[in-house]
Amino acid sequence: MTTTVTQPTLTTSDRIALISVSSTMKVMADAEKLRREGIDVVDFSAGEPDFPTPDNIKQAAIRAIEGNFTKYTPAGGTAEMKQAAVNRHKAEFGTDYKPSECIVTVGGKHVLFNYTQALVNPGDEVIIPVPYWVTYKDIVNYAGGKCVFVPTDEKEGFRLTAAMVEAYITPKTKIVIINSPSNPSGAVMEDAEFEKLYHITAKRGIFLLTDECYSHFLYDAKPWSVASLSGARSTVLVAGTVSKTYAMTGWRIGYGLAPEYIINAMGKLQSHSTSNPTSIAQKAAVEALNGPQDSVPQMLAEYRRRRDFVVPRLRQIPGVECSLPAGAFYAYPNVRKAFEKGGMKSPLEFADRLLKEANVAVVPGEAFGTDDHVRLSYATSMTELERGLDRIHKFIESLG
Repeated sequence: MTTTVTQPTLTTSDRIALISVSSTMKVMADAEKLRREGIDVVDFSAGEPDFPTPDNIKQAAIRAIEGNFTKYTPAGGTAEMKQAAVNRHKAEFGTDYKPSECIVTVGGKHVLFNYTQALVNPGDEVIIPVPYWVTYKDIVNYAGGKCVFVPTDEKEGFRLTAAMVEAYITPKTKIVIINSPSNPSGAVMEDAEFEKLYHITAKRGIFLLTDECYSHFLYDAKPWSVASLSGARSTVLVAGTVSKTYAMTGWRIGYGLAPEYIINAMGKLQSHSTSNPTSIAQKAAVEALNGPQDSVPQMLAEYRRRRDFVVPRLRQIPGVECSLPAGAFYAYPNVRKAFEKGGMKSPLEFADRLLKEANVAVVPGEAFGTDDHVRLSYATSMTELERGLDRIHKFIESLG
């Protein structure tokens, strides 16, 4: 007699099905694949400064290696790194956090993930303005939360007001996430509106998560943090990173500033996931935060120069409209007229054809919650910007 054995179906977990691959990372990978094939690609996909990490920061890492600072550190970061983070935030924004209210993470994305995992229960609502950075939606979904999206008006430069957010608050709202300046739109929430939103959320016992990734790259305003308001430390969650400010994307150091009980909860999670951020990278980040800050205004000035070239150049292309970003280093043009003229149905299809036919990489707007746009990073050289925009212009003109 033959016994039939039924093999179990091998599948991944249900929670993995709740998230998608980062669209930005996918476009970067597709562009890199073409480059390996010998194709000349102009890549506007990466949200990454093209500047080198400042030399003083690199030298600090070298000293760490030579001094054998290559072992485990505390899971939530070294005391030195925590102190450097709170000191820099105090110097820039006038806050007064203690090291015990700070956690050091493996990049800014990691601290956002830890916040949602530590705070969001299944069914909790998290308010996210649109367009949004690609990761917000997925980390909320992974935590079992419900994303509540707040639309913004392109004609108003995607600017967000407190009243717009308040209209979407319910008894289930747990966190409001604000990214100002915004990735992908470059929109900046005015300080007064941010303050109004703080009072609205604090009164209702809602956490206000401020993603300060691009906080130093503002073209018409001075850097400011909602965490500097009186009483804000009880409900404001700060997500910071050295990645963009100091051209340290690959070093992977971020940090969070929050009430101590939340930091402790995140530390518990981190102790079982990544353990400590890289010891050498922490030493480099300490130098970045404590050392000379000259590189920051220099980068900002160059980003302004590039913005002031890119936006007018995009507006010269038939079927393309583009609002002026007030911060960060992205342009977020509306290309609906262009892709519809070419018989395409979406920014995703437009971006795919642009990469294959014109060898220019951009990120489609679906990744950021809109159906009309693509994102271009102008954190690249003027030569590449000129070449890429010429290619986009010719591609769109060829559509008929």
